[in-house]
Amino acid sequence: MNCFIPYMGIAQAELTINNLKSSELVNKIYLLVTEELTEQIDGCELLLVPSLNSTAAIRKIAEHSDSAYSLIYTKYTTLELGMFALERMLHIAEDSDAGMVYADHYQVVGETRNVCPVIDCQAGSLRDDFNFGSVLVYKADLLKEAAKAMSTDYQYAGLYDLRLKVSQKASLVHINEYLYSEVEFDTRKSGEKIFDYVDPKNRGVQIEMEAACTEHLKEIGGYLAPEFKQIEFNAGDFEYEASVLIPVRNRIRTIEDAIRSVLNQKTNFKFNLIVVDNYSTDGTTEIIEKYASDERLLHIIPERKDLGIGGCWNLGVHHPKCGKFVVQLDSDDVYSDENTLQKMVDAFYQQNCAMVVGTYMMTDFNMNMIAPGIIDHKEWTPENGRNNALRINGLGAPRAFYTPVLRDVKVPNTSYGEDYALGLNISRKYQIGRIYDVVYLCRRWDDNSDASLDIVKMNGHNTYKDRIRTWELQARIALNKKR
Repeated sequence: MNCFIPYMGIAQAELTINNLKSSELVNKIYLLVTEELTEQIDGCELLLVPSLNSTAAIRKIAEHSDSAYSLIYTKYTTLELGMFALERMLHIAEDSDAGMVYADHYQVVGETRNVCPVIDCQAGSLRDDFNFGSVLVYKADLLKEAAKAMSTDYQYAGLYDLRLKVSQKASLVHINEYLYSEVEFDTRKSGEKIFDYVDPKNRGVQIEMEAACTEHLKEIGGYLAPEFKQIEFNAGDFEYEASVLIPVRNRIRTIEDAIRSVLNQKTNFKFNLIVVDNYSTDGTTEIIEKYASDERLLHIIPERKDLGIGGCWNLGVHHPKCGKFVVQLDSDDVYSDENTLQKMVDAFYQQNCAMVVGTYMMTDFNMNMIAPGIIDHKEWTPENGRNNALRINGLGAPRAFYTPVLRDVKVPNTSYGEDYALGLNISRKYQIGRIYDVVYLCRRWDDNSDASLDIVKMNGHNTYKDRIRTWELQARIALNKKR
């Protein structure tokens, strides 16, 4: 194999280079640099590229991929290969006829070596932040074929474009073995990382990633043109125009704020609040009952004990008192002011959509704004939003639904990703409306469900969302074939 590693200087890369040189499988080592360097490193050649993730860099790598396989290392930190790691990766690559192989590994943080298992790549693993680890071994012929097919010059999305194009020709194979160690400097909690893709400073990156993903969807038959089913909004006989739905379990510190923010709404239509109390044991139930005198509040305790958040949603949505539109509010969040509900319902009629997604602001527990601030998901466009939705990891908040459509689709009985699954499913046929005013405050605190997840739990969440994307992609490909 030929090896391609990022290079800033010998102090940064020396251990990695020596590691690679110790393997008899390594043919040539190329050092990727983003500025001219005059130094010479024995047994290595410098390759000047504009940026590591650019299309130009991929083409340069392809040009120098004259061995059977090409190893691309994606970090500037030290790589330590396990015993016979490269032999194992090539063995599996040949046995499986993979286009690319990647492996479980260790992450070294300070003096600690932590296991870092990754997950299987499937058809729906379209998010550009999918974690393959830092060692990617490509079949060189497919790498060169993919590079030749690249029609757009990306500054940021070249490596993403590469793996999408290779995946069209062969499998990306996960080796469930710990084959190397990488030094890790990003030690933030999971809850602090999940909003990176909507950070305004990453906007240019996201535009390129969307373009690469959209091109991929067109090539595999999963792209949907902006043609939507129209809605008359006359199905059913609803007592209420809208219902706010709050599933809750053990949120004694926040549920009262959520309830008040709903009951304080000012609208020109009749609405109610459905609270599905999923067997709280911390006093949450008693707080809800404080508001029992308000006829707008419907307090439901399920008969079933196997309901996740999605199951609680199904219970509320199918209740006869549910309104024509149902609007989400998490039990630890609040609406930004008394006009949120009116704005959400108005958007259905103005934009003729089956689902509306608002804009939210990240806050601390005391509702002071925190980074990354306002999350508006302005990358959503009527023309391409539902295609880009297969790449990003969420659609925003608050979410609202036309109840007859939601009753037909039904909510997955999970407590993670159920809202994303709905958005993908509904957008297959219907337009999703958007509100770009801040109508929701999303509180981040230690009790958030995704505040600090271990690697196993995080992998489980990511696998489920990838599976949702796979199912949706399969449905869209089948729909296009039928058309």
